[in-house]
Amino acid sequence: MPPISRRLIDPRPLARWTSRHVEGWTALRLLLVAAAIWGFAVLADEMMEGETHAFDTWLLLALRDATDPANPYGPGWLREMVRDVTGLGGIGILTLVTLAAAGFLWIEGKHRSLFLMVTAVFSGFLMSTLLKTGFDRPRPDLVPHGSITYTASFPSGHAMLSAVVYLTLAVLLARVQTRRRVKLYILSVATLLTIVIGMSRVYLGVHWPTDVMAGWAAGSAWALMWWMIANWLEKRGVVEGEETGPDLK
Repeated sequence: MPPISRRLIDPRPLARWTSRHVEGWTALRLLLVAAAIWGFAVLADEMMEGETHAFDTWLLLALRDATDPANPYGPGWLREMVRDVTGLGGIGILTLVTLAAAGFLWIEGKHRSLFLMVTAVFSGFLMSTLLKTGFDRPRPDLVPHGSITYTASFPSGHAMLSAVVYLTLAVLLARVQTRRRVKLYILSVATLLTIVIGMSRVYLGVHWPTDVMAGWAAGSAWALMWWMIANWLEKRGVVEGEETGPDLK
């Protein structure tokens, strides 16, 4: 009989369970993608009919001083911190993060995963641009903007692209990690970044809340879709297989 410590960390039972339930995992991912797309479609429809205006206005003004809407609630250091956070969803930072992740995969010898990652991210950039151009929603004009803007409002590019980049990178980078705790940590950090970046856009008054919600929905659907594509390509030997192993620490 093997030692207890080895039996406790033996990954083979988990691997066998996963292989038996792979169809269930695929169905769950499809369901999540469909739910995210449906959520985006509902928000877009309500926005185009003007049904979200009251909610958007209420929440945007709720974050501001009622006597002076130019001032968001909170001390000066909080406003500065929020501007720092929102910068993490800018095109420049997202491009640098993508290049850094590409370099990591190159060093790891995961060249096909690298190509998949770059394709997923930059096609997401294109999709965000097309959606913004198609809906062409004006930016909020209720309060002064706390950040310079150049594009249309719906969906939020920062919210969508942070989901596209950070979640997609997290999924693809987690696939080449052997420790489950590392996988979970990467995915958790990416999710947290996506949430706080979206919230920062509303706080700064540069997006309606439903812009951010739509961006989260579209970006999450995009990341989940590419996760499924990665798994499909893995089964056909096109990209490197997902690493698995015991979590020793």
